[in-house]
Amino acid sequence: MRKFNFMLMMLASVFTMGSCSSNNDDPVSTNPFDNITESSNKERDKIVIISDLHLGNDLTYSENVKHLKRLEEFLGEVRSSGTVKELVIGGDMFDEWYIPTRSETYPGGSQADFIKKSVKANQGVFDLLNGIIKDGKIKLTYVPGNHDMGFTPENVNLALPGVNQARDPKDKFGIGTYRPDDYPQIAIEHGHRYDFFNAIAPNANEAEAPGATLPPGYFFARIAANSFTDPTTKDAATKVPEVKLQDPSNPEQYSKNVYYSLWKHVLEEVIFVKDNFSEPIIKTNVGNFTKTYSINDIMPTNNPSDGSIQMKLYNNLFTQASWDARTKYNNVPFPTNINKAIAGSLNTEFLDDQSDEQYFKNATSNTRIVVFGHTHKPMIKTFTNVLGQDCIYANSGTWEDQKTRDKNAAIDQDNLKMDFVIISPVNSDRKKLRVSLFNYHGGKHVPVDSKSVDL
Repeated sequence: MRKFNFMLMMLASVFTMGSCSSNNDDPVSTNPFDNITESSNKERDKIVIISDLHLGNDLTYSENVKHLKRLEEFLGEVRSSGTVKELVIGGDMFDEWYIPTRSETYPGGSQADFIKKSVKANQGVFDLLNGIIKDGKIKLTYVPGNHDMGFTPENVNLALPGVNQARDPKDKFGIGTYRPDDYPQIAIEHGHRYDFFNAIAPNANEAEAPGATLPPGYFFARIAANSFTDPTTKDAATKVPEVKLQDPSNPEQYSKNVYYSLWKHVLEEVIFVKDNFSEPIIKTNVGNFTKTYSINDIMPTNNPSDGSIQMKLYNNLFTQASWDARTKYNNVPFPTNINKAIAGSLNTEFLDDQSDEQYFKNATSNTRIVVFGHTHKPMIKTFTNVLGQDCIYANSGTWEDQKTRDKNAAIDQDNLKMDFVIISPVNSDRKKLRVSLFNYHGGKHVPVDSKSVDL
């Protein structure tokens, strides 16, 4: 009898516990996206933004190798979250630019083959992204960047069937701006349309490559790949030939000298290489370029006859009128100063501040939050628009590895880069948004900064 009574007591205890559990709130999720301070964490209302993944198709030189497993973990968390509404990839998901100069971009194949090879090289990442699309719970949006500006919508769809692609109309598919569902006050773009080195460059080299639109940054990236795949020391690097500005009063010559100064600084201080600058080493066969070029073909030189600064490629880009026309082609609302734009390719505060110049100071824009990638420098900044309202700019950073020329260097890759941004309502108030910047260091969501704005 005692045994029977004990069993009844145990059963009653179990039912009581079950009853108590059913009266409580939903159990706390262990997914970090579902446990964010100042969020209701009860509905799908979070927008997650990442950019600059730089997924190459050859992991022997890709810019993202060490971070791939963490990226897979991160995407798995996004996919399993019950509160993420959208995932936005803000450009440079693929990388058609960072390829050693002596390598063919499409060796015996096509752009579609390049895409398929990129998917295979990063299969775990694309399996998760395609899983997000197929689940149908989280909207996945891709915005083009400069390193993947040449990929057609059809070829991106080969990698991510059904992905939402945010692109500017018609032939300007290499740029785009995304405004999330229900939030026209948010603008997400890569940011390269404002960059002299990386904005689409139509009619720049018609004599050499009719129809080509790839900008100077394409050649910069090809040369940069050499710096790390075939490294040398700063002292042993090939020195940049001297170029003199003969006529500072000539605006075009002055701008070409600014361009030269940037190249000189980068090649002697940042991406030094040991290549002979006169040797044709840059194999193209991409984006209507068909020839093999030398570094000198891109670099400014003094014309032997009159001493003026000239170059083989991009020689006609260096007037203010030309830059104005180019920014207009790239759908930039307000033209910028050409010399500031050239220097701003390296001193990237200029690019970050275009969020203010092009959006917040634009009296016709209702944009209150802008997110760029491109510079690889994660940050949050605040501005005030023309109506005196608070505005927020965020840069979503990068997931590329920390580069090194020393293959034996001890680098803690697990605590470098891997940045992301979350935009979410504050306590379910859709008129008050918090913009938060995180690192995914050690597989954890590490807060960096956050700001809120009342829409």
